[in-house]
Amino acid sequence: MADVAVIGAGTMGHALALVFALGGHRVRLTDNNPATLDRAPRLMQAALASLVEAGEADRSWTAERLQRAVTCVAEAEETVRGADLVIEAIIEQPEVKRRLFAGLDPVMRPDAILASNTSYLDPFPLMPEHRLPRAIIAHWYTPPYLVDLVDIVPNPKTDPAVVEQVRGMIAAMGKKPIVFKQIVPGYVANRIQAAIGLEVYRLLDEGLVTPREIDDSVIHGLALRWPVLGVLAKADFTGLALLQDALRHRTYEPPPLRDNCDTLDRLIAEGRTGVAAGAGFFDWGGRSPEELYRERDRKLLALKKAMRAVGSMEPS
Repeated sequence: MADVAVIGAGTMGHALALVFALGGHRVRLTDNNPATLDRAPRLMQAALASLVEAGEADRSWTAERLQRAVTCVAEAEETVRGADLVIEAIIEQPEVKRRLFAGLDPVMRPDAILASNTSYLDPFPLMPEHRLPRAIIAHWYTPPYLVDLVDIVPNPKTDPAVVEQVRGMIAAMGKKPIVFKQIVPGYVANRIQAAIGLEVYRLLDEGLVTPREIDDSVIHGLALRWPVLGVLAKADFTGLALLQDALRHRTYEPPPLRDNCDTLDRLIAEGRTGVAAGAGFFDWGGRSPEELYRERDRKLLALKKAMRAVGSMEPS
């Protein structure tokens, strides 16, 4: 059992607190926004209820037990004091992270591991240099209590024993850690997701298809095969010569890199920022975010259970 401090109680932070609590660790959670910290226990309890209902968490995990396992703390300094592992899960703004790391450094134990959940920044230049041997990226995917992939990335000065300690801790919780030798911007899953996003944004801005047609194409086409085959095993089943011909004779060019999507900009300007606002690309019918998250979680849990029974295609 480790003492784990999670800095940031938003979309990722509260969910990471739940993951580590279920993994048998003592967790302290903080956020500089009191409303976000106040909402975190309700979100954790809703997620826990879905996990218990699906048999993914023991029924001994009641709301009261969760409250004992995860302590919400108003001050970041008190959150990290004495922690074995400090997880940074705040906004992706370099200067904000730099100030956070500098402020926490005097309070953290000298031997504490500092792990950043950053999605696309290089956090290591933002950290005090003397922390680098015990600093690492541990990047999770939302919701982390359901999605098992975790990207682990050391910096050139990271002690290999720290990499193995974090990898082992994550694997022991039933997750799938992928250890990189160095920073790969966007990791693997995010880069593939970003490439798909470029195509999706172009299709939307050109008015060629609707959001529903895009999601139906993914759900009923790509998604059925990917859980079993992935991308490259699927290519083997398709036949590489066919893929070679498709590359040589394609009838359109992939979209160039871009820094905006007109459709996205319009929706955000209208206040349609996603489930939390009640609408984004789709109108979510006035249902609460908690209700929608629970429905999503129940469906993903049912899929995970089915996939365990089905299994994936593993090369010999």
